[in-house]
Amino acid sequence: MHFTLTFSCPDKPGIVAAVSTALADKGADIRETHQFSDQTARRLFMRLAFTSPVPMEDIRACLDPVKTEFGMTMRLHDAAVLPRLIIMVSKFDHALLNLLYQVRVNWLRAEIVAIVSNHQDSAATAAQAGIPYYYWPVNKDNKAEQEDRLRALVAETKADLIVLARYMQVLSDAFSTEMSGRIINIHHSFLPSFKGARPYHQAFARGVKLIGATAHYVTPDLDEGPIIEQETARVTHSLSAEDYVAAGRSIESQVLARAVKLHVEQRVMLNGHRTIIFS
Repeated sequence: MHFTLTFSCPDKPGIVAAVSTALADKGADIRETHQFSDQTARRLFMRLAFTSPVPMEDIRACLDPVKTEFGMTMRLHDAAVLPRLIIMVSKFDHALLNLLYQVRVNWLRAEIVAIVSNHQDSAATAAQAGIPYYYWPVNKDNKAEQEDRLRALVAETKADLIVLARYMQVLSDAFSTEMSGRIINIHHSFLPSFKGARPYHQAFARGVKLIGATAHYVTPDLDEGPIIEQETARVTHSLSAEDYVAAGRSIESQVLARAVKLHVEQRVMLNGHRTIIFS
């Protein structure tokens, strides 16, 4: 059986030896290991991928004394269990389509259990993929009610992660806090930043030379959550506004898929407002 272990704790000698010894006692064969010591916070972050002939309950039991001794925040994941995703989308479906494809070809090892939208545009896509589709229009009067429905859907489907694949509604501070570390968003990012409608057209009008996208965890601070993945592309004066849009869509799709893959493979660890990425 294949497992992934991630943990963080105050950094001091003996941690790696204690974890390795405990796993070895259960016949574990460590296949991959990453670690990072934050010298400012004096905290160790570590990820191990390993196989073991014993079930997860036995591994967890052997690690409990180590966890207590070193004051660890620890997660143990069975690699055979596919993470369950809810994808939320509005009108633009490029990021959604890429996620569906990456799951279909098994590059992204996850199960999409629902697609939620405030528009009906992607209903046929969901039907073709055999995924339940929830059309929930949102306005200022029913926003809280729709978030309650989303909360219930997360519980019903046992979803591990919500992916905002160009979902153009702002989630409430309360919901963002409740789901901390379990919602990933994608948005355009430029220097300078262009907010509001038609951002690529704004960038074109200002003669921007770099366009890009940022995938991050959702927090109450709009578009300022811990960053998981980013990418930029160079553009020139010879391109049209529509070329900017096309390039932006491609970058957004790729960056979001990579961020989701990092998350479901347990390669992202939160360190305050920052992330540690074990790629």
